[in-house]
Amino acid sequence: GNSNAGWNSQPSMAEAGYFNGMVSCSEWTGVALSVLLEEVGLDKKAKWLIAEGADAFAMQVSIPIKKALDDAFLGLYQNGERIRPENGYPVRLVVPGWEGVLNVKWLHRIKLSNRPVMARNETSRYTELQPSGKARMFTFAMEAKSLITSPSAHMLLKQSGLYQITGLAWSGNGKIRKVEVSADDGNSWAEAELQEPVLDRAFTRFRIPWHWNGKPTILKSRATDETGYVQPERQELVKERGRQGFFHYNAIINWHIDSDGFVSHVYDKDATKKTNSNIDSDWD
Repeated sequence: GNSNAGWNSQPSMAEAGYFNGMVSCSEWTGVALSVLLEEVGLDKKAKWLIAEGADAFAMQVSIPIKKALDDAFLGLYQNGERIRPENGYPVRLVVPGWEGVLNVKWLHRIKLSNRPVMARNETSRYTELQPSGKARMFTFAMEAKSLITSPSAHMLLKQSGLYQITGLAWSGNGKIRKVEVSADDGNSWAEAELQEPVLDRAFTRFRIPWHWNGKPTILKSRATDETGYVQPERQELVKERGRQGFFHYNAIINWHIDSDGFVSHVYDKDATKKTNSNIDSDWD
């Protein structure tokens, strides 16, 4: 899953693109499931739509009928061209804003049911035990998330001076309302500029100028979406959900910059020297 290494007890030392990969944003063209279901006739008793792929895994997923009728569709074109074989040709399911696993490739069967199919990827996977002893299931939507892509892990700031901090933010629940950036481990925040257009459930690029004084510090970003949801700190997420999970990791990412300008991933300020960068003097 995207950023699943964040659940580990020690921070991942991988580059930002590897640690936070397995996420993409495309322009899709296809046929709304609501149109298809209206044409064939929808049984009012149906509560779930079951989609199955033609791959060797025989991928099966369960989607609430409300979502299927809202904005899910059969994807035929990706970024203006027919879907490529590796991406699900000739047709795949697209479920905007929800887990990627639901976007079944090589779709060959759809059926309606009054209960979820409870396939192996819905029971042995994508079901996570919580500290309370209860399990999270069918946690479909991807909540607001952001990360700084430059500077980020394994990069090197060669000298003090002016830099442009850039990154990406997205939310499965709508548009990104704002992204704030901190240059002093969250003691103070400044709102970044969002690159237009800011689209619903799509990548949003943000940027902000920053003057590095050459001293150790921690950079982080925090996204807020149009529902008012605010991206949590890691300790908040772990307290709520424990560390038995593997998916839906959307905690704030901390990049530590040492006095030599080397950037690494840390969980909190206790993992390194205290920062002494003040946002009032560091933002240009």
